[in-house]
Amino acid sequence: MEKRVVVTGIGIISPVGVGKESFWENLQNGVSGIKPISLFDVSEYRSKKAGEIPDFDPNKFLGSKGIRHFDRTSLLVTAASSICMEDAKLDKVYKEDDFGIVLGSTFGSIDSISTFDMEALSEGPNYVNPMDFPNTVLNAPASRASIFCRAKGLNSTISTGESSGVDAIICASDFLRLGRIKVVMAGGVYGLTKNIFWAACKAGVLSGSNSAGGVEICAPFDKRRNGIVMGEGAALLLLECMEDAKARGAKIYAEVKGYGTSFNPNLGGSEDRGGGVRAISMALNGAGLKPKDVSLIYANANSSINGDRMESTVIKKALGDLAKKIPISAIKSMTGDCLDASGAMQCAASVMSINTGFIPPTINYKEADPDCDLDYVPNKKRQARVDNVLVESFSYTGNCSALIMSKYS
Repeated sequence: MEKRVVVTGIGIISPVGVGKESFWENLQNGVSGIKPISLFDVSEYRSKKAGEIPDFDPNKFLGSKGIRHFDRTSLLVTAASSICMEDAKLDKVYKEDDFGIVLGSTFGSIDSISTFDMEALSEGPNYVNPMDFPNTVLNAPASRASIFCRAKGLNSTISTGESSGVDAIICASDFLRLGRIKVVMAGGVYGLTKNIFWAACKAGVLSGSNSAGGVEICAPFDKRRNGIVMGEGAALLLLECMEDAKARGAKIYAEVKGYGTSFNPNLGGSEDRGGGVRAISMALNGAGLKPKDVSLIYANANSSINGDRMESTVIKKALGDLAKKIPISAIKSMTGDCLDASGAMQCAASVMSINTGFIPPTINYKEADPDCDLDYVPNKKRQARVDNVLVESFSYTGNCSALIMSKYS
């Protein structure tokens, strides 16, 4: 009989709150974490806002020893790992060799790489600080968190773009089901940096950044949407097999019921060529569910013109006539698109919906788009019984992932 994977801890640092309680309260109440950027100068760009984490103090979670050379991405995920460990009450329960971390991180190290290389080119390789080199390795954030948590088992970094966070949870669940690890912390992280912001702005994908201008707003599925607003954060779930969680008396929040991944050979995410539908179908089949069993959808929607339209079409193709009856929440309207971390944040939100019976709204929804004609829970939270949640995460480079989070019984 296949092992059941359950969620026993949540660690989250987001633009709308630190810790699951603050994160969830603000999501329910439609509080936006999007604000003018203060981390770096944006005066030369048309876009000037992001879901920036206010007053982030890593010393509060990690102390001051040994973190001086951590970059922002490593600080965020290591702090989130501390919160997750505390929430799961996971202290000396498992052997260090039985504890692992799988992290979605694609974009977080780019700023450290470019800064290190620029210093080496301008000053010469003999003058760079060798203590800054570890930040240039793509798996540095996962390794930093593992060292902090003393996780000596599985350590892996998933780099599939915006779907990385969900893909990390999928990968960790597979390892648990195969019996190759006892407990895994899985999720995603992205620390807001000028280099990625500059690239997105130059590419014209940010709200208000293209030559046509427009209001800088994150409004998924709304006809006024004109591009994404970036965000940052870290979200981790503590995953265990059900038997082990019960044996240690852990609180079980939810069950990872099924998942699916597929590749959509269409750069930019403007048109689905079957990848999104396949991923959703695989997730439902793996969970042993039908479309009628889905209580709620946490959408990938990030306010991109083509992407939101494409996702609405995918949902209708995958779920048929029931698509218009299932509520859809787009939390990126409040957090911004946190890239690698967004899918994991959606998974954390799905766990909270299951446990509280509330669905957070899609805020900034004012003008309906004929191409996006589903129930997007506009502007006000909704109370409902939530048993099975479909989480969707699609990357710009074609990776499509879907996950079913279910009420534990």
